[in-house]
Amino acid sequence: MKRTLYESDHEAFRESFRKFVEVEIAPHDEQWNRDSIVPREVFAEAGKNGFLGMDVPEEYGGGGVEDFRFNAVVIEELMRAGCGGSGLGLTLHNDICMPYFLTYANEEQKKRWLPGIASGELITAIAMTEPGIGSDLASMSTTARREGDHYVVNGAKTFITNGINADVVITAVKTDPSQKHKGMSLLVLERGMEGFERGRNLDKLGQHAQDTAELSFTDVRVPVANLLGEAEGQGFTQLVTKLPQERLSIAVAGVAAAEAALNWTLEYVKERKAFGQPIGSFQNSKFVLAEIATEIDLAWHYVDDCIRALNADDLTAVDASKAKYWCTELQGRVVDRCLQLHGGYGYMNEYPIAKAYADARITRIYGGTTEIMKEVIGRSLGL
Repeated sequence: MKRTLYESDHEAFRESFRKFVEVEIAPHDEQWNRDSIVPREVFAEAGKNGFLGMDVPEEYGGGGVEDFRFNAVVIEELMRAGCGGSGLGLTLHNDICMPYFLTYANEEQKKRWLPGIASGELITAIAMTEPGIGSDLASMSTTARREGDHYVVNGAKTFITNGINADVVITAVKTDPSQKHKGMSLLVLERGMEGFERGRNLDKLGQHAQDTAELSFTDVRVPVANLLGEAEGQGFTQLVTKLPQERLSIAVAGVAAAEAALNWTLEYVKERKAFGQPIGSFQNSKFVLAEIATEIDLAWHYVDDCIRALNADDLTAVDASKAKYWCTELQGRVVDRCLQLHGGYGYMNEYPIAKAYADARITRIYGGTTEIMKEVIGRSLGL
C-alpha cells in the first residue's frame, strides 16, 4: 500500500538531501567509522544546504517550516544509504535537541544560540544519563548550586551522543537535591567552561562513526541566564514533554533501517546462487522476505500516522512509545533474518548488512528501553 505522507515539497527536499548524502557522507562513512567521529565540518555543510533547523524561524537563520516530515526524510535517506551512524549526530541535533531551544529558550537565548545551531556552527547534545542510574533519571546526582548569578555544577554524565563534538549541551541537573522529579532543571553548558571536561570517546558495539562520550563537571560556573525555562524545577516536565518526538525519530530510523536491510537482501538473494538457482527462489527465502515486507509496510503506516499526530501537536507519550518499541524490535528482527539469508557473507563487514546488524542493537536501549516503553503502554491500560 502506497504511503501518502509526503507532498511534492518533501520529495524535492528528499532529492536534494539524497544527493548531499551521496556526496558528503556516504564516501566517507567507512573512514568515519574507523575514526569514531564525524568531522565538525559536516554539520556546517548540512546547515549551509538547509538540512539543519528546518523548523527554526527564519529570523534566527532557519527554514521557518514546522513540519516533522522534513526531519523524517533526513532519517530515511541516511538509513537508505547505510549511514545511520554517520548521520545520527545530525538527527539528534534536529529532532531531539532543537525542540528544547525552540520551546524553552527565552528571546535572549534564542538570539544567542539558534543562528549557530541552524548553521551547524554550534553542535548540540543532551546529557541525561549518568553512570549507575540507567533510566532512573530522578535519581541523578549531578547538582547545580546557585551562587549569585551563576550555578556551580558538579557531577558526571555518560553515553552522550555528540559528546565530543558538542558546543552546547542541554544538561539535566538537580537544582534542589532534596526533591526527586521536582528538583530537576535543564542548564545549557557550553564548550570552554572551566571544569567542563570530556572523557573518552566510548568504544561501542555499533554506530562507530557517532562520537559518544563521558562528560564530567567540576565546579563549573554556569550563568543563570543559561537556565532553560521560566524557573527552576521544570526539567523533568520539559524532558517528558519532548520525549515523544525523540522516540518517534528513533521509530522512523528503525523502520527505515529495516527497509534498507530488506532492499539489500532482495538484491543479494536474486544474484546469489546455490544448488544451481538463485537463493531467493527457495520457498524459505520467499516466505521470510514476504513476512518482512509485510511487517515493514504495516509499521510505516502506523509511524506515518504518528508523524501526522506530531505535526498536529497531538502525539501522545503512549503512541510514541508504541512506535519506538515496535519499530526498534522490528529493526532487530529484520536485520537478523536478512543477515541469515546472506549466509557467511552476512558476517563480513564489507557487506552493509553486517554493520546494520551491529548498529541496530542499541536502538532498543537508547531513548528509553523496550521495557520502559512497555511500562508506559501498560500504565495506559490501567495496569
